[in-house]
This record gives sequence, C-alpha cells and structure tokens, in this order.
Amino acid sequence: MSNAIHAATLTLDTHVDIRWPDPPDATQETDSCVDFPKMQRGGLKAVVFIAYTPQGPRDVAGHQAAADRAEAMLRHIRTRADGVARRFCATADELETAHQAGALAVLSAVENGNAMGRDLARLKLWRDLGAIYLTLTHDGHNDLADAARPKPALGDGTAEHGGLSDLGRQAIAEMNRIGLIIDVSHAAKSSMMQAAELSRAPIVATHSCCRALCDHPRNLDDEQLDMLRARGGLVQITALDAFLRPPGADGKSPATVADMVDHVDYAVRRIGLDHVGLSSDFDGGGGIPGWANAGETMNLTAEFHRRGYGAREIDLLWSGNFRRLMRRVQGMEVS
Repeated sequence: MSNAIHAATLTLDTHVDIRWPDPPDATQETDSCVDFPKMQRGGLKAVVFIAYTPQGPRDVAGHQAAADRAEAMLRHIRTRADGVARRFCATADELETAHQAGALAVLSAVENGNAMGRDLARLKLWRDLGAIYLTLTHDGHNDLADAARPKPALGDGTAEHGGLSDLGRQAIAEMNRIGLIIDVSHAAKSSMMQAAELSRAPIVATHSCCRALCDHPRNLDDEQLDMLRARGGLVQITALDAFLRPPGADGKSPATVADMVDHVDYAVRRIGLDHVGLSSDFDGGGGIPGWANAGETMNLTAEFHRRGYGAREIDLLWSGNFRRLMRRVQGMEVS
C-alpha cells in the first residue's frame, strides 16, 4: 500500500546542494546523493537544487564573487532540465504540470543572502532566473541578518544586528514584492522571529528540525514553531543526523529515518500537519540510514504509512503544504 501511495505522490525535496565548481553530470549515476537515476529509482519527483555561497568577506570583491557564483549556479541548475523528461519549474502550477506529465521537476533557490551584497536588485534577477526562495543567512552573520551559528574566524560576535538589519528589512519587503520565498533556516532566532513578523507572506525553514527533541542551534524551538503556525509558514524537517539526535560517545549521531519521522510527528502535534514538510539537505551534509540518498526516498513514505499517515497526509508533507505556500507567496507578486 505504501508503494502505491509513494508512486502517486508528488514527492518534493526542498533543499539539495550541488557540487561547485565542476558539478557532475546529474543525468548519469554519480557519487552524489542526488542525481536523476537515483531520483527515478527512489520515486523522488522534484528537487529544489541550491545555489549556495559560503559566508566570506563582506567587501565589494567578496560580494561580487558570491554574486557571480550564485548566478552561475542558478544558470547551471536550469540546464539540468531538458524540457521533456526533466522540466524546470518556478511555480506551483509548473511543478504540478510536470508531475502530471510524468516528468521530473527541477527547481532552484539561493542559500545565503550575502550574495546580494547591498544590491536589492539582485533579488529580482534571481527570481527571473527561476529561484523560488532565498535563505537569508548561512553560517556567519551577513549584512542582512544575524545567523544561528556565528563565525568567529570572520570576526562575528554572538550577535551583530540584533536580528535583521535595516537592509534585511528592505530585502524582506522586496522579496514579498517579487514573490521570492523567505527561508529562515540558518538564521538566528531573533532574525527568524522578526522576519516572520515583518513579512506579508508566509515564511519557511527549508531544512531544520525541532529543538525540543535535539538541542542544536540550527533547530527551531517551540516558540519559533508556534510563530510559523501563526504566520501560515512551514518547517521542512530535514535528514541531517546532528539535527535529529545528539552524538553518542563515538561523536556520531545514531539518527535514522525513524528519528526524522519523530521530529515530523512532534511538529505535527505542536503546530499542525499543514505547517510541516520534508527535505534532505543531501550533498550538504544530509543523509541518514534509511534515507541516505534519493534512491531510498520510498523508505520515508513507508515509515509515515507505518505510523498511520494516509495518502492525503503524506501528500501534504511531501509537497502539498509547500505548493500552497508557493502560491501564497507568488500570488502577492506585483509588477
């Protein structure tokens, strides 16, 4: 029964990194956690591939290098679609149309607003290139917001802006205007809570887990989860072991698919099924026994089904909730 549900479901992974530079040919079997053969084998229908830039110097040269990298990655991600077997999608309608046609869906997003520098116009450029969201920070504060994990090597203190900077607030207004989803994974709690309050559209944490179950700085506490519910947002529980269970005596986390679904269960009980989704963070540190790569995606659906989730609930977790959020955010876009 779970196999039939999985086959029919539009399974969407909202956060998958790609190797850069020199990404492998994703149309072939590779040593990456995600390529198209693995997606086909595991029944993973859609992926948001990430144009990630690490936090670096915040000077003109550093910002330009980050922008150049992000935009080159966005353009590369578009080339992963051939328009037939693999379709590039930037809206919920396009995503659903690809699924109905039996094609894999390729989506894109930018991780780390540092690549914007101080130029708000870059946000519209990224949206025009097809990006559906921007992760405000990565590890390390940037000019938009404080991060959950500062980088002392870059001169970071515990906090820099007290949450969002003035530029960060302007960026949120612009993202609302152009229909670019605000992603608060990696952001400090202060940044996340302020973004949720300020944004006219729902926000998302695309790859985070529940701090009540695993006390990690990248996870969301109950107050943050409640804020997502209050503002119509989402937490996308992710398959990163250190976010799911603390490490044992050997320094390794024993997390498995069961632990990931424990976090989903907790979030569903706390804020409701409509505010929870799924991601892997594959090729960016994600992957756990049971869901170690895209070829094992069906195991997650099987665990949900074993715990009593039905086809409707599984669809909402895999993509239904995220598709609804896409429509709400993109429906606010103005010319």
